[in-house]
Parts: sequence; structure tokens; C-alpha cells
Amino acid sequence: MNFDKLNGLVPAVVQDDTTGEVLMVGFMNGEALDRTRTSGFVTFFSRTRGSLWTKGETSGNRLAVRRILVDCDEDTVLVRAERLGQGKVCHTGQRSCFFRELEPLGGRAAGRWPRV
Repeated sequence: MNFDKLNGLVPAVVQDDTTGEVLMVGFMNGEALDRTRTSGFVTFFSRTRGSLWTKGETSGNRLAVRRILVDCDEDTVLVRAERLGQGKVCHTGQRSCFFRELEPLGGRAAGRWPRV
């Protein structure tokens, strides 16, 4: 992995292995990636706390690793995971961190994004 581009970190996209739904994005350093690979549970590096954290440690909503894929530049990982516990991944109680939708700027025709 190339950890040089983002000061020792790589983005880690987590996707539901069954549905393909994007669940969350976090950052991993080498230690977080190693812990993820050895424990079988998704572990991130917290940029605000400066420490590792395993998703679901306190809530029980863990993410069990099924596959880890690396992009062509080796600077991003895609973790295919199974939801455990109640399956709520976001700290807000939502099943995914991606539940808010932005509207296009400059208006929309019939409620849709413009087609290219």
C-alpha cells in the first residue's frame, strides 16, 4: 500500500458484501490495515483522536471483513463487509452513513439531475 500521499493514511471505503451498498468511508494507516486483516473486523485510524478504533466496539454493530480490494494505485482500499449486530453502521443510527442527498445547484428539471 502507498501510505505516502495522505501523510500515512489511505481512504477505506466499506461496502455491504451482500447488497453492494456503500456503508461508510474512513481512513486507515498501516497498523489499522494490519489489525483489520488479522482480527477480521474493520479498524480505522481516527484523525481527530490520533488512535485506532474498531467499528462497533461499543455499539456491537461490527463490520466483519469478507474481502479487501486495493485500487490500481494502491492508495485506497475497498472493504467488503458483513454487518453484525443491528446492522446500523452510522453513529446517527442509520444503516449507512450515506443517507443525505444534495440537490443540484442551478435548478433541476422535473426533479432530476441534468443528463449529459
